[in-house]
Amino acid sequence: MEQTHFHHALKVMPELCTACSHCMRSCPTEAIRIRNGKANITGNKCIDCGECFRVCPSNAIYVEQDDFNAIFNYKYRVAIVPVVLTAQLSLLYSMDEIFSAFTNIGFTHIYEVENSAHILRQFQQEYIAQNKEFKPLISCFCPAVVRMIQVKFPSLTPHLITLKQPLDYAAMYCRKRLEDAGISEKEAGIFYITPCAAKIAAVKSPVGEEKSAVTGVINMDLLYNRIRRNITNNPGAKQNDIIPFERPSKIGYTWPLTKGEAKNINGRTVAIDGLKNALDFLEKIENEETSGFDFIEIRACDESCAGGILSSTNRFMVVEELEKEANAAKNEPKNIDQYIGFLHANKDIQAVEPRSIMQLDNDTTKALEKVQKIQKLMCFLPGFDCGVCGAPSCNALAEDIVQGHAHISHCLFMQRVMEQKHKLNPDHAYHIIEQIWGEKRLEKNCNKKGAKQ
Repeated sequence: MEQTHFHHALKVMPELCTACSHCMRSCPTEAIRIRNGKANITGNKCIDCGECFRVCPSNAIYVEQDDFNAIFNYKYRVAIVPVVLTAQLSLLYSMDEIFSAFTNIGFTHIYEVENSAHILRQFQQEYIAQNKEFKPLISCFCPAVVRMIQVKFPSLTPHLITLKQPLDYAAMYCRKRLEDAGISEKEAGIFYITPCAAKIAAVKSPVGEEKSAVTGVINMDLLYNRIRRNITNNPGAKQNDIIPFERPSKIGYTWPLTKGEAKNINGRTVAIDGLKNALDFLEKIENEETSGFDFIEIRACDESCAGGILSSTNRFMVVEELEKEANAAKNEPKNIDQYIGFLHANKDIQAVEPRSIMQLDNDTTKALEKVQKIQKLMCFLPGFDCGVCGAPSCNALAEDIVQGHAHISHCLFMQRVMEQKHKLNPDHAYHIIEQIWGEKRLEKNCNKKGAKQ
């Protein structure tokens, strides 16, 4: 299944952007450019990892979400909650208080995503045994990593395990229970509380399937603050018993953490977290510098989902809380096990298609010509990767030039050469800088950080 449009959850607020270029320099796929004094995100390169969100000093980058009030369009309102959220709240409150607050703010049912983790573990073991020729097999748990492989390491897409993930199984289970109770899809809304931007993108533009079972997505930081404001002294609030509330198994509590999958898979496994580590390891796989692994777990965030960009609590405290709950867990959730046949029948996604950012043209001949032009341009560009041109590297500028999005005069150093050879007027050179960084950016300004009159 090949999609022509991919949803992106990361957006730029131009009125707050100061073109500091922090986001451009941090982007792992070089998806950001500075134009007219503002950051611009290129959709076909963005993987929604959230690194730009982390480093933006002016809060100009935000993570979009569905309107919370949209839950009230449905009679039955299910919150699909990751354990990294309940762990943050349980540092302060009891589960009864948390449960009560969810019902007080409008949800009729709560279901924790990782209740399905032990089922996915079984499916993964089956998949790995049946697909040994594609080893090392790579988890699809982190949608930012899946998209990064699609755009930056397209040759590795056959190694991705084409199974749905805990969020999908939890949502399918809840929808099936509602359906079995005679509740139509129009009456029921299933809302995922997300710890990151990539999972919003994965719900809106699911990879390998046409449509997600999730109705809408709400950011975890918003829910965390709303729940805290609504904690009451009424721990006895009850939900409708159509979807019984149950806690995850030992496996479930640790599944969203680093090694959560790897330690539960037979064979030689490895777990990598953090975007830079993920990039380095994927390069080693692509270059065949590693061998012998059966399964690879890769997560974009440090400490995995506990370190998601929408988390409100120190990630190490969340990890400690989840490990404590895992140690105290006694049983696996039983209600979802009654639907294991249904989940198994719907466990697969289609093959993940590559969408390489290196593909310069659909026409192979034209693409090769563009590669040659980039190589010739690199003979002239200085190779400093200073970013003054509004692109993150000289190679990125060369690609932009070949694609018709920039000109070689955007390079400050080439401007000096062109001026020396009388091929560029200094006034025009100044105008080019303003086109990139905005008007009057080179004028005296004592409002900048570190400046003083």
